[in-house]
Amino acid sequence: MKVMRQRAVRVCIAASLVTAAFLFIYLAALAVAQAPRTIVDEWAAVAPPPAPTLRAVTVDPKTTALLIMDVQQGSCNLQRRPRCVASIPRIQALLNRAIAKGMPVIYSTAGGAPETDILWQVRPLGGEPLVTSGADKFFGTDLEKILRDRGIRTIIPVGTAAHGAVLFTSTQAALRGLRVVLPVDGMSADRDVSLYVEQYTAWHLANAPTIGGLVTLTRSDLINF
Repeated sequence: MKVMRQRAVRVCIAASLVTAAFLFIYLAALAVAQAPRTIVDEWAAVAPPPAPTLRAVTVDPKTTALLIMDVQQGSCNLQRRPRCVASIPRIQALLNRAIAKGMPVIYSTAGGAPETDILWQVRPLGGEPLVTSGADKFFGTDLEKILRDRGIRTIIPVGTAAHGAVLFTSTQAALRGLRVVLPVDGMSADRDVSLYVEQYTAWHLANAPTIGGLVTLTRSDLINF
């Protein structure tokens, strides 16, 4: 009898262990199934938000500056950024209107490129400020002083790359309390990713905390002086 009871106890213990093991495996599988998925896991499921409304904007040319950034031979060409080349007529038209109204125009280049590397259609006429830096044109330059000394409260950033100079300089301007009027038809990015990058840049600047409240998305022909 004693032996039988011992065997029964062992069977019960073994059954309990098996049940516990199966329960552990089930709970572990359930935890994995319910674990938060990363954006990489759900990349293909992402749907773009609705397109933003582009608004007509009237700016004061005395307190607004047009920033033409990195529209230079090494980056704004048909091989690397054909959409930059396509944007040149629109930037040129905006530039001509700004000059006619006496609006300050500020240029930038990347990689230490000289003024002569800027495409001739939008090249400085002479005497306009020029800064050279990486993506953030405030970093390591006197851009902030240039804007402050001219009493600038609003900037109109155009150029390339959308996810470089346009995104980071606009962000830094907004963080400094400046208003940003962004003509989305005046920014561009690399050939293979240009549409996604331009879309992301526009969405980010319009929706980012703090920054979005100071950014107005528009089109170059919707800007009035």
